[in-house]
Amino acid sequence: MQVTKYAHSCLRLEHDGAVLVVDPGVFSDPAALDGADAVLVTHEHPDHVDVGALARALERRPVPVHGPASLAGVLGDAAEALVTVEPGQSFTVAGVPVRAYGGQHAVIHPDIPVIQNIGYLFADVVYHPGDALFVPDDVQVDTLFAPIHAPWSKFSEVVDFIRAVAPRRAYALHDGLLNDNGFGVLDRQYTAMSKTDYRRLEPGTRIDA
Repeated sequence: MQVTKYAHSCLRLEHDGAVLVVDPGVFSDPAALDGADAVLVTHEHPDHVDVGALARALERRPVPVHGPASLAGVLGDAAEALVTVEPGQSFTVAGVPVRAYGGQHAVIHPDIPVIQNIGYLFADVVYHPGDALFVPDDVQVDTLFAPIHAPWSKFSEVVDFIRAVAPRRAYALHDGLLNDNGFGVLDRQYTAMSKTDYRRLEPGTRIDA
């Protein structure tokens, strides 16, 4: 399986000719959706799903969109493509086995309602948690994409999340709000503290998983 990291929280996974795209949000290049056989969305926030870009992609090529039930409220006409996913569910998308984890977005503030969030584990290898720090306790994750910066996050909690998942390697995710100063600080801190092979990929970088 090959994984391409697009900006912010978007991943494109290619396996045996099939293409899965995760969280094609407004900070990501819409080209990530080109040729997709399925789309998986962790939750409804626009930095994780660009509804306009997704709708245009579905007009060109109708494909299933997997995500939590709450996603239907923002998809508009594209909600017809929604395949609802619940935590604990296992399913196969375009030949790739997927497990769903979590269920809730991390708390941003007590005054802001908590929404649904689904983390996805692909082929028992690559884990994309969305906007939550849910640790799968039934599998050894090989490759973790960790959300390193967000309005809801705290550095120590993200470090402890990476350590708890204990992957062979971890890559930065959810980094679209950072500038070069922030990258410099967090790259050093996560590299020093994560207790694994931690790296940040430039958008468009492809890795083997």
